Amino acid sequence: MSTQLLSTKKQAILQQGTVIPAHPLALNASRNLNEANQRQLTQYYLTSGAGGVAVGVHSTQFAIRNPEVNLYEKVLALAAEEIVKSGIQDSFISVAGICGDTPQAVQEAKIALRHGYDMGLLSMGNLQDKTEAQILDRTRAIAEIMPVFGFYLQPSVGGRIFSYDFWLQFADIENVLAIKAAPFNRYQTLDMVRAVCHSKRNEEITLYTGNDDNIVADLLTKYEFEIGGRKITKRFEGGLLGHWAVWTQAAVRLFEEIKACRNSDYKDMAALLTKGVAVTDMNAAIFDPAHSFHGCIPGIHEVLRRQGLLEGIWCLDPNEKLSDGQAEEISRVCKAYPELTDDEFVSSFLAKNITA
Repeated sequence: MSTQLLSTKKQAILQQGTVIPAHPLALNASRNLNEANQRQLTQYYLTSGAGGVAVGVHSTQFAIRNPEVNLYEKVLALAAEEIVKSGIQDSFISVAGICGDTPQAVQEAKIALRHGYDMGLLSMGNLQDKTEAQILDRTRAIAEIMPVFGFYLQPSVGGRIFSYDFWLQFADIENVLAIKAAPFNRYQTLDMVRAVCHSKRNEEITLYTGNDDNIVADLLTKYEFEIGGRKITKRFEGGLLGHWAVWTQAAVRLFEEIKACRNSDYKDMAALLTKGVAVTDMNAAIFDPAHSFHGCIPGIHEVLRRQGLLEGIWCLDPNEKLSDGQAEEISRVCKAYPELTDDEFVSSFLAKNITA
């Protein structure tokens, strides 16, 4: 099998930065796939102005891979079909979540390729029994198949802390094109960014924020390091975020504001940083850090349910429910920050779908 490369056009989109929502899983009351809702969610992301979508990731629920569920290939196929039907597949980046030890990850990468996915978001979750060297070998194996989107996953949802040396070697791997930073931690984020800057491939790797607790500040911050007598600058160009699975059209609007600020030598940055606090407040309601993120996925589902994009908030695990007080918190932030929601857009989108 020859190594897949990212097209020049899509590489430009990736490097310029874009909005990539992490796709949820639509179920019915019997906790079986609701195919119509699943397709509708993909259509929503395509219509919202997002530049890509990530499927088979944490927000899609890792349990889709369990033999008794067996939905991994199905959800990848459904999203891929909708992307092709949209007619914008040449300018829309499709990212497939890839998990597990090396044999499983290789198999998932091959499935993703079969369905036309551009990149693999390589999860580092649940690999606590592997050394950093073994995880780097796993990354090289996937990079030989398709472009890799690295993923620094926070420990509270199955990730682990990696060393600076790990990220330096990770960044040096050919066909690693982007890294999503989601440790929800400033020190660990800095370690990864500094390592990328010191890599000989620093210009080839694009950084994306996955720090849902710090979205706006991440996208506004410049990192500068003196390396070999010259200044190396990096920043998070875009985001691949579970938070952007909801209110996506508003997220696109906000991202355009951030890009305009960056392009105007950071004019009006103070107002954006204040708006960033509101975004973090909204994220806290959805992601449920007050209860160690237990209600994270149900929180995403609840927003989509209220808008009419999902029938219910069911998860594959019946124990995954909203935490006590979480519904009230979601109501509070929706009332407090209506400008960061996209209810009107969703209503129009659904009305068009009904009449189509």
